Formats: sequence, structure tokens, C-alpha cells
Amino acid sequence: MIDPNGHDRFVLRQKLTLTINRYVFSIPDGASDGEPFCFVEQKRFKFKEDIGFFADQTKTQQLMRILARQRFDPKARYDITTAAGAPIGQIQKVFGASIFRSTYAVFTPDGQEICRATEKSLPIALFRRGVELVPYLGSWSDFLPIPYDFVFIRDGQVIATNRRRRWKLSDIYDIDASADTERVLDRRLLLATTVGMDALQAR
Repeated sequence: MIDPNGHDRFVLRQKLTLTINRYVFSIPDGASDGEPFCFVEQKRFKFKEDIGFFADQTKTQQLMRILARQRFDPKARYDITTAAGAPIGQIQKVFGASIFRSTYAVFTPDGQEICRATEKSLPIALFRRGVELVPYLGSWSDFLPIPYDFVFIRDGQVIATNRRRRWKLSDIYDIDASADTERVLDRRLLLATTVGMDALQAR
């Protein structure tokens, strides 16, 4: 079983079905995206968000989970825990900042903010919002090559990036935390946040 904290770079792929969002993490190996090591499932239309991370497709070994604290609350804070319930950290959407570009706060298990993940480009974020409002075109906006890239910022410094690949029918993200040389961000929390930024916005 691969420990994410031993790595800095990851690839996240989304697989869409009618009732479940599925995600797969791998660790890139040269020009290859590498072999999958973590499988994620988000059941849609649930009253309370609960996203499971598993070591294999059979879901026999859970690695961690994202669990909402409240039902139907867009401002809810989400707990990231191990399968046994031990806290890894927390994430929460920052609604004031997200008016212009989506922003998430990332916290330690005891609620101390580690960093914020925000859309990299304000002009592109505003353009994407404008496209989503255009009749007919808006429903296809996710398939357009509009960047949906995030930077994780701590004390004014970028410690990780999350870049969406262009011209793909499903979402594929390249995640790079090599700038976090002090490893202040638990890689499990990084992976959970990248899933949350996609799944919790119903992308």
C-alpha cells in the first residue's frame, strides 16, 4: 500500500457514472501516469456528504473519508479522517473569496489553518463564470479548454498546484507539491482537498 506522504506528485482522474462520481489517484512515472493506488467514490444525492477513499476497486480496505458536519449546508466544514476515524484535517469553502474565484481553506486536525487553495487566475475564473451563464453553452463549459487550476498558498508562497488537463472529456488533474519542501501539508489532506474541490462543486 502506497503512503501518499512519501510522494509529491499525483494524477487524479474522474470517472463519471449516473449515480456515483469515481476518482482514481496514481503516481506519475516519467511520461506515464503510473498505476492506480487509491480509488474514491462519492454517491450523489446524499443528504450528508460522505466520500470514501479505498486501496482497491473492491472497496475492501478503506484509507480515509471526507465527511460533512451538517446536512444541506454549503458553508459546512468537512472532516478528513482515517478509516478508523482518526483526524487528518479539515477543509471548508471560503464563500466571500469564492464569489470571484473558488477558494478553500485547509486546516490541521485541531482546526488551525494550514493554507488556502484558490483558483490560480482571477481573469480566467471570472471568464469561466461568465461562460457558465450563457444559455446552452453553459452546460458544456466543463468540456471547454478553460483552465481550472488551483494554487495552495501558505504565507504568500505557493506550496502546491493542481492543474486541470485541457481538452479532456472527463476531469484529469496534475497535482504537484514539490514546492512544499518542509512538508507542512499532509499529502493525504492534499489529495482529499483536490477531490473535494471537484466533487463538492458537482463538476
